[in-house]
Amino acid sequence: MAPQTRKSKAFGEILPKQVPVPRMPYPHQVDAIERLNKLDARPSYSTLVVLPTGGGKTYVASTWLLHGALDKGKKVLWLAHRNLLLNQAAESFRQYTYGKQNFYGNDCPPLASFRYRVVSGAPDHCRSSSISPKDNLLLVSKDSLMRNIKCLDRWLEGEREIYLVIDEAHHSTAKSYRRIIDYIQEKVPCVKLIGLTATPFRKNLANTGPLRGIYRDDIVYQISLTELIGNGILSTPVFENIPTGENYGAALGMSALESIQRSDLIPEDIAAEIAKNTARNNLIVRTYLEKEEEYGQTIVFVLNVTHAAQLTAVFCKNGVKADYVVSDIRDSETGKITKREDNDNKLEAYRQGKLQVLISVNILTEGADLPMTKTVFLTRPTVSSVLMTQMVGRALRGKRAGGTSEAYIVTFMDDWGDNIAWTNPESLFPGANDPETEQLSQVQRDIRAIALSKIFEFAQMMDTSVDTSALEEIPFVQRLPVGMYVFTYLEVADEKTGEAIERSCQVMVYSNAVRAYRELMENLPALFDAYGASDEYLNAKLLSTMERQCYTTFFRGGMLPPYAPKDVINILKFYAQTETIPEFYTFETVDKRLDLRRFAQYIVDNSMDRMAQEEFRDTLWKDDIIRQFFCDRKVYFHRMLDIEMLKILHPDAYAEHSGGPGGKQPPEDLDLDELKELDPKKETEIRTAVFKKSRDADGQFQCGICGLKKESKVFFHVDYLVPLDKGGKTAADNLRILCRTCYEQKEKQ
Repeated sequence: MAPQTRKSKAFGEILPKQVPVPRMPYPHQVDAIERLNKLDARPSYSTLVVLPTGGGKTYVASTWLLHGALDKGKKVLWLAHRNLLLNQAAESFRQYTYGKQNFYGNDCPPLASFRYRVVSGAPDHCRSSSISPKDNLLLVSKDSLMRNIKCLDRWLEGEREIYLVIDEAHHSTAKSYRRIIDYIQEKVPCVKLIGLTATPFRKNLANTGPLRGIYRDDIVYQISLTELIGNGILSTPVFENIPTGENYGAALGMSALESIQRSDLIPEDIAAEIAKNTARNNLIVRTYLEKEEEYGQTIVFVLNVTHAAQLTAVFCKNGVKADYVVSDIRDSETGKITKREDNDNKLEAYRQGKLQVLISVNILTEGADLPMTKTVFLTRPTVSSVLMTQMVGRALRGKRAGGTSEAYIVTFMDDWGDNIAWTNPESLFPGANDPETEQLSQVQRDIRAIALSKIFEFAQMMDTSVDTSALEEIPFVQRLPVGMYVFTYLEVADEKTGEAIERSCQVMVYSNAVRAYRELMENLPALFDAYGASDEYLNAKLLSTMERQCYTTFFRGGMLPPYAPKDVINILKFYAQTETIPEFYTFETVDKRLDLRRFAQYIVDNSMDRMAQEEFRDTLWKDDIIRQFFCDRKVYFHRMLDIEMLKILHPDAYAEHSGGPGGKQPPEDLDLDELKELDPKKETEIRTAVFKKSRDADGQFQCGICGLKKESKVFFHVDYLVPLDKGGKTAADNLRILCRTCYEQKEKQ
């Protein structure tokens, strides 16, 4: 039998097809399926299946549901936040095959046919209104469903048992997911909820907050990345970050930023500039040539056909056998027509080892079986964690699965400024899934996270056209963060299709901002209450207003490294969606290994000549931690060490930056914003005094006009009794606090 022919892949009937030897699960996948079988004896449950990237969570879930639910006439609802995830799941079900035996070694009769439907706002998917009670399997975008959740009523009517699957389940704490779960549980007596995720947890969910409330039956199955690597199923990922020195962020306007965030599309003019950048292309090829034997067969992911053609030419010119494949038959940029068999021929040449480098334009992200691939070059950034997973996955096939023992993931990093949350491939492998058996030591992971946040700071300090003297004055160890807030949230990328994109965030916290962030986190509930912010997705105007409130209330100016508004906005987006405080991760034991001041002092104390200095520096550079921290850019290391030496030898040139009111204008004649920038210590002193005198006997803050009382500062603004332009002074006795309503009314007068 063969699958039914149909015009659309968004809906139809699945008929099993018989093959001599069906795709057999790996042992860990059989184990996961057996655990699900045991749990399924319960009338209802809510649990998690945790498999690392490349572990086959979609395959496990679809295989088990085929034999554990659909073959018993049970309905399945599969939810995801990305249309690409829906397509992947649908394809996994469509590939249903059977042979003479199943994975237990027993006779395996084919299932009866079943109907499926993919629902989202995408043009090639069905609308929610088309859902039929006869559909057995629904694969639905969660945001599309939230717009018309009642479309499920007829499909759920009369059902006593439903299988509900949430892909990328670490996002289940989002308000929309919780509403959908609650809605289905109200309609159906027995809901069997299964969350799928690659995000690691400890052995139970006791410390994972709201997830514990959703997945009450904990984790039914979890395996670590370390175990899969040890079993030869996956290869060990080796991450390398190559700074290009190219800056593309300065050219981005608001429309370009929106295009990238919404559709993951880099504007054509910038894409063309990247594609034709000779220095950048030469760097990519030179990087490969320097480690050609280690990298082996490599797939290079690029922006467009022009980029592919340019790189192919440079590779071939340098003696590397390379070619490119494209997804479109007619390229929209060049108009060039590519015959489908041309791609097939090139793929076969790569499989046979006749090509060392295969350059990909929007292809090879899924479906292609190329286990010989040892390395992927990421020369195009993406905001999509799903696309990043697919690109990285091309090299993750372990030896037991016909691949390699190591997989090199090489990222070419451009400077895009602070406005785009590009997906970091390392975020796909958080903690190696088991804190007790991590591949990397604590300090190595800390260093890697810090290095990615500092690399463009180092680049700026190398650029003589950028004034970085204020940063240089700070002792080097104080320019290292003491920890970071780590979290992910979903952001609507396209209102029409309901497509959402995952944002992975690491907010670095420095010693001078620890208290400010702690106060912000404590006051988040009050802040959202003050602004009536209850939506899952906050609009840009409200986010900007709330961020300004956070800045004036908690972050007092004069911070180096400087305060970053985008960090607070990301925190606000996360809280709006989950109503939880992001997790804080403390860095440990990294400062001593990176104390360049100590090394500089040693050079000075020993009066080292040039040759002795070079030998000492070379010895330091052999330290893997230092090399990793400076992303293998020795020139950055030398520059930072030189600065620390100059500060010792010429302290007057690097006097400690202490701020001050500046000029002859006294502090009381400056408004609070001016004072904050010029003398943050004085501004903090005045602001603190104003709030202190505005407390009542119960310790609550009180509005100076209407008398509104609240426990949190975020409900109030500092205001002048007598304005500066009418002779007033910036002093505590001329200042008061007003609630937001009174403050806005006064501003309008």
